[in-house]
Amino acid sequence: MGWKEAAEPVLTRMPAVQRPEGHVPFKRKLAWTAGILVLYFFLTNIPVWGAGGLAGNDAFGRFRSLLAGSQGSVLQLGIGPIVTASIVLQLLGGANLLGLDTSDPRDQALYQGLQKVLVLAMIVITGLPMVFLGNYLPPQQAVYGALGIGSFGMQILIFAQIAVGGVLILFMDEVVSKWGVGSGIGLFIVAGVSQSLVTGIIDPSAGILATWFSIVTGSLSVPPLLTSQGLGFLLIDAALLSIFTTALIYGVVVYAESVRVEIPLSHARVKGARGRFPVKLIYASVLPMILVRAVQMNIGFLGRLLHNQLGDAGMPNWLGVYSDGQAVNGLFYFFSPIQSRGEWMPWLGQSAATHQWWEIALRVSVDLTFMLVGGAIFAIFWVETADMGPEATAKQIQNSGMQIPGFRQNVGVIEKVMERYIPQVTVIGGALVGLLAVLANMLGTIGQVTGTGLLLTISITYKLYEEIAEEQMMDMHPMMRQMFGD
Repeated sequence: MGWKEAAEPVLTRMPAVQRPEGHVPFKRKLAWTAGILVLYFFLTNIPVWGAGGLAGNDAFGRFRSLLAGSQGSVLQLGIGPIVTASIVLQLLGGANLLGLDTSDPRDQALYQGLQKVLVLAMIVITGLPMVFLGNYLPPQQAVYGALGIGSFGMQILIFAQIAVGGVLILFMDEVVSKWGVGSGIGLFIVAGVSQSLVTGIIDPSAGILATWFSIVTGSLSVPPLLTSQGLGFLLIDAALLSIFTTALIYGVVVYAESVRVEIPLSHARVKGARGRFPVKLIYASVLPMILVRAVQMNIGFLGRLLHNQLGDAGMPNWLGVYSDGQAVNGLFYFFSPIQSRGEWMPWLGQSAATHQWWEIALRVSVDLTFMLVGGAIFAIFWVETADMGPEATAKQIQNSGMQIPGFRQNVGVIEKVMERYIPQVTVIGGALVGLLAVLANMLGTIGQVTGTGLLLTISITYKLYEEIAEEQMMDMHPMMRQMFGD
């Protein structure tokens, strides 16, 4: 008996959100999406009861906006467990170790059940060290003293709260995917990053509008503009470089989404029925970047846990030297991604000023290589597991009754044509997205949003726009549902 037969009774009985039996009207989908979004913001503002000392002690650091959670809230883990479980499934599926055919309803149910089991496991694997080892959610003595349960008992209660939050965000994602528009993971990322962008613009203390208002009114002294100090002030302090980088990334992503190779199709039986299959430059979407950054996040999280347990004296310098919870030297330093201009521009007088030029160059090279190679690899895995590869695409075209003009109506022939475009475009698109993410981090963006977060927000918003237009079309023309799949 194989593993599928042994695990089927458990995996197929995992709690799941019921799929709608028929077509869900567009207005109802919007209502479900808006309701889940409101619930998400509500949960991010519910603090973990009994935890204290949270300021500046975020386990995920600058990856927080990418993981769509909130430090010290019941959504402390954010989408981290879901993303990490997806990485494991991507690797297992890419190595063909699962033996699951997601086009088969039985195997699809097993895949979804396995994903839930892995998410629950990642909630435990991530949450337990965070509470019991990392001291990222320290228990308040006044609370557990009054309850008489001790520090360990309070830690169990804290872990239970963030575990419940991790399960809630899992089912919230499933509700949006089945009853709403887009995916819950994408929706939560857009919500978190958009909040940071808006705050970076309108924040009355340090926002772009407040800074320029101070410049215009003369309350903020400006160096002579024709000097190097004046130019640096405009680019850095007045945020012109951040505005330019944000606009540039937005333009490049929107342009890349529109660049495509269109393969002509014609219906084998209906004369005159023609179509095109688009192979976009960013064929695998930007979502694989979450997986790449999650690998870096887990490496950094492991380093901080080791430092918390071993201390400065017990941790070898070659492995990592830490200051204020951040790696400033050693192996973990070179594997940590560039997150701001000050980390590679020594003249800004920040962290880069304490390192040699070759150390900065090595760290930038490692980050760039990690993102380029990782982006290409995870893009390939994403395409294969999402049934977007040449073989799966050829079967979809064949089943729809379409064929490529000038070629025999055969799955193998269609697959060979697709192999000319899909693998190459997937690798190029994945590497391009990785390059844009690193450049955005190095140059800085509005609201100090990470480059990956900004890329994801733009790409997800663009796809939401396309899905909303598609949903409106299907509501206006019900016959279109058969074309898109009811």
